[in-house]
Amino acid sequence: MQHPAFEEVTVHHHVDNETFKKRVRNTTILLSVVTIIELLIGLAIYNIHKGENPSELLVLMFKGMVCILTLAKAYYIVAVFMHLGDELRNMIMTIVVPLLLFVWFITAFIWDGSSYKNLRNKYDRHFKESTTPAKHGAHK
Repeated sequence: MQHPAFEEVTVHHHVDNETFKKRVRNTTILLSVVTIIELLIGLAIYNIHKGENPSELLVLMFKGMVCILTLAKAYYIVAVFMHLGDELRNMIMTIVVPLLLFVWFITAFIWDGSSYKNLRNKYDRHFKESTTPAKHGAHK
């Protein structure tokens, strides 16, 4: 009999080959359907931008839907094809938490870079004049 502290470590989820193939097939079909939906939403966004009065709220809503669908696809890819869904909770957390920190890190740098660019355009007139394109017809 093993020590109770090691019971979680020795748990293995063995699935027969046919069940695993069915799971992969279903996930592939689901990912294909979600990808087609994302492409249709992208086409809708393109057509909205081509129109005379594009609705920014509608475009923003569609872009949010694409982000949510992309995150769902990433979840299924990681869970099924990378077999992370079969791992123990502690193992999943050792992968997910650093990933979330990395996403926060990238977001912080993009936000900081945008702030730097905006402040530089505001206070350094030479920079603004030399890098900002002139309005159409302003050079005449």
